[in-house]
Amino acid sequence: MTEAFLRLESEDRRNALEVAASRCGRPVHLLEKDVWVVWALNVMFSASFGEHLVFKGGTSLSKVYGAIRRFSEDVDLTYDIRAIAPDLTDGQTDPLPNGSQQKRWTKVSRERLGQWVSSTVLPTLSAAIDVERVPATVSVRPDSPDAIQIAYQSVSPGSGYVSPVVLLEFGARSTGEPSEERWVQCDVAQYLPTLEFPVARPRVMRVERTFWEKATAIHVMCSGAKIRTGRFSRHWYDLVQLDKTGHAASALEDRTLANQVAAHKSWFFEEKVDGKPIDYATAVTGGLRLVPKDAVLAALRDDYQKMVADGLLLDAAEPFDTLLERCRQIEERANRAGQT
Repeated sequence: MTEAFLRLESEDRRNALEVAASRCGRPVHLLEKDVWVVWALNVMFSASFGEHLVFKGGTSLSKVYGAIRRFSEDVDLTYDIRAIAPDLTDGQTDPLPNGSQQKRWTKVSRERLGQWVSSTVLPTLSAAIDVERVPATVSVRPDSPDAIQIAYQSVSPGSGYVSPVVLLEFGARSTGEPSEERWVQCDVAQYLPTLEFPVARPRVMRVERTFWEKATAIHVMCSGAKIRTGRFSRHWYDLVQLDKTGHAASALEDRTLANQVAAHKSWFFEEKVDGKPIDYATAVTGGLRLVPKDAVLAALRDDYQKMVADGLLLDAAEPFDTLLERCRQIEERANRAGQT
C-alpha cells in the first residue's frame, strides 16, 4: 500500500522531495508547494460548490495546459456570478449589468462572495485538513475577504520570494466561460511512484480567454495605473510563452472573445489614470499596450530578475530585453488584428 506524502513526517517529506529534486533538477520548495496547490484544487472541486467554480490564471496555464514553462504559485478561481447572484443575472448566459445596475452588481457580488468564502470555503478547507491530517492551517487573508491562505509546514524555505502559503483568490463577477474539465497532477508524482499524491479534476478556463485577461491587465499597468500586486512580471512572461505555443495567435483571431473580455472589464474592473477611465474597448481594437516605460519598466525588470533567481522558470530564462521585444511584437500583431 502506498503512503500519502502529506501524512509523512517532516523529515521524510524533505528526504523524498530531495530525491525528486535530484532527478528533475527543480528546487525542493517549488516541488513542495506544487503538491499543496493540487491538494487545494482537489478540495475545492470535490466540494458541493465545485460545480460553480472555474480555475483560471497562470497556474491553470502551467498545471493544466502546459502552455507556460514556469512555476505558478497561486490559485485563481471564479465563482459563477449566476450562482452567487441569480436574482441579478436572471438566467443570462453571459450576464452583464446595464449602466444603472453596475454599482449594485459589483456591491452585491463582493458582499456575497466575502460571506461565502468565510462561511463555506473556510470551514470546507478546515474540515479537509482535520480529516486528512495534513500539516497546514487555513485562514481568510487579513486584507482581503475574498482570499483564503493555506499555510503549510514547509521542509524547505527557498529564497523567500515564494512563501509556504497557497493563496486562493476568488472572484464572482463572471461565469468563467469558456471552460472545460481537465485532470491535474503533482509535478513530483512521476519521480516518486511509491508515494500517493493529490490529484484534482477542475473546470478550467480556456487558454484564449486567459490570454486576453492577462493582456488587458498588462495594458492597464502600461497605461500608468498603479501596480497593486507584486510578482507581476509573470504576466509578461506568460504572454510570450502563449505566443510560442500558438495560443496567442488563436486568441488574436477570436475577436468576439476579445470584445467580451473588454466589455466585462469595463463594467467590473474600472481603472483610472489621471482621473480618466482606461478604455478597454480601445485596447482590443488597435490600441493595446504591452511595453511599459519609466518606473513601471524598472520595477518590471527587477521583479523578473527575482523570479528567475528563485528558480520559477523551468527552462533557461531569456534575457529581459528579449522578453520585452517579444511583447512588442505581440502588441503589433494584436493591434493589426484589432483594427480589422
